Amino acid sequence: MELQKGRPADTAGRLEKEIRTYDLLDRLGVEYERIDHEPAMTMEDCKEVDQLLEAVICKNLFLCNRQKTAFYLLMIPDTKVFHTKDLSAQIGSARLSFAKPEYMEEFLDITPGSVSVMGLMNDKEHRVQLLIDEDVLDGEYIGCHPCINTSSIRFKVKDLIEKVIPAMGHDFVKVKL
Repeated sequence: MELQKGRPADTAGRLEKEIRTYDLLDRLGVEYERIDHEPAMTMEDCKEVDQLLEAVICKNLFLCNRQKTAFYLLMIPDTKVFHTKDLSAQIGSARLSFAKPEYMEEFLDITPGSVSVMGLMNDKEHRVQLLIDEDVLDGEYIGCHPCINTSSIRFKVKDLIEKVIPAMGHDFVKVKL
């Protein structure tokens, strides 16, 4: 595994949703680095990649309310434990739970193990609200998947907030967990 600048030179065999991620970042002038690796389905699988990225690596949790009418993408540092009660009180939504993979695929065009803030570029109808823990915002770099779990990218948190999220037509709510 090796940290490389920008998109892969050869995109043959890569999924369209991964290429769309690189296209978006390139179009916005966001500098990023990338590591290709074996599929990383869990935070444990990401440990070696995390050390190479030297970025705030997030748990990306796809959540919904009980009625399945409100959906959330929560970014918290991998070192924090998620407690539903703490988040529910801050966003005024009781009974949060993990949303079904079908919603994740429909709204974000991503699958379990590949959840990433970059999936919001596929949420054209803005059905998912982004929630970011304050500790993520304090880091210099953010690490995430480019909508596929066989690569990881890192770029500046400042670029995420000032360029990437606005370009995807989303905003975010800062939370403290």
